[in-house]
Amino acid sequence: MRRHWWILATGAGVLWLLFQLESMLMPFFAGMIVAYLGDPLADRFESWGASRPVAVSGVFLILLLILSVALLILIPLLAQQLRQFGQVVPIIFEWVQTVLAPQVREWTGYDVTPELGGVQTVLAEHWQQAGGTAAQLLSRVGRSSMAFIGWITYVSLIPVVAFYLLLDWDRLMENIRNLLPRPWEPDVTRLALRCDEVLSAFLRGQLLVMLCLGVIYAVGLTLLGVRFGLLIGMMSGLASIVPFLGFIVGISVALIVAFFQEGSWLLLLGVVAVFSLGQVAESVVLQPKLLGDKIGLHPVAVIFAVLAGGNLFGFTGVLLALPVAAVIMVLLRELKDRYKNSTLYDSAQEGSRDEESS
Repeated sequence: MRRHWWILATGAGVLWLLFQLESMLMPFFAGMIVAYLGDPLADRFESWGASRPVAVSGVFLILLLILSVALLILIPLLAQQLRQFGQVVPIIFEWVQTVLAPQVREWTGYDVTPELGGVQTVLAEHWQQAGGTAAQLLSRVGRSSMAFIGWITYVSLIPVVAFYLLLDWDRLMENIRNLLPRPWEPDVTRLALRCDEVLSAFLRGQLLVMLCLGVIYAVGLTLLGVRFGLLIGMMSGLASIVPFLGFIVGISVALIVAFFQEGSWLLLLGVVAVFSLGQVAESVVLQPKLLGDKIGLHPVAVIFAVLAGGNLFGFTGVLLALPVAAVIMVLLRELKDRYKNSTLYDSAQEGSRDEESS
């Protein structure tokens, strides 16, 4: 009993320390996630005969190339399309108020113009507030060189932490395993492997699924000539972290943009065909090949975990939300299995059988 209290006290102390150091933990957790994602690729390079330092350097070279392409090509294009999309929103509202609202009033007898005006006012206020906040933040950063240096330091720490963790990842995992109490080691190792299956399927597999869907949607819409095709495609890919959310959001926005762009049925059918192709590719190829049946994280659990982590620890909590949710899910499954194999479950089942027989 005294040992159990000691374990609880140690866990409480670790949680208290995490709360106290929350503001400085972001680069370390981000670097840990990067190292976890890059470890299989580094192991693959090692299997080809490369040493661990060379393998880790190869992983970071690939990451650097991807980041360079994003910074030089994708981000400027996305920023440009986002700015253009903001200019189109008032035109859409004007069409809804002058064309759609009278038609709805004629069909249903209900006037939606006041609600639309309220929505437009709220959106305008939030855009102004966001712009004011961004300007205020930039001015503060410009006035405070220490804040800017601190921000740069935090961001630059992420690749440094990730590099050293990835360099010693296998040895660190083995040392942690050797430190476990010997009676606990088999169960903890088994649970850790189950957690790794869920995390690898979700983090690596889901990220690849999101990337592939974003590319399919962006390339398809761009080839069709739909405005903001890159922005809509990337947005749909990111929203695909929740099943069908990316499809619903992406096809809705793309159909609206295509309708105001030309209004031709051929373009609208092309948009439907692009998103249908993405769904078929996800169901037939991407999900079975990249995720399989190991993920086990319900979409509602994903949303709840991300929101709860963000409210508790900010951006650090968002980074930790899905790994913690995966660990909790594995532990709950373990408790469920142990309960079903316990005498409590068997006795309850036998009691119900006795009542039915009587």
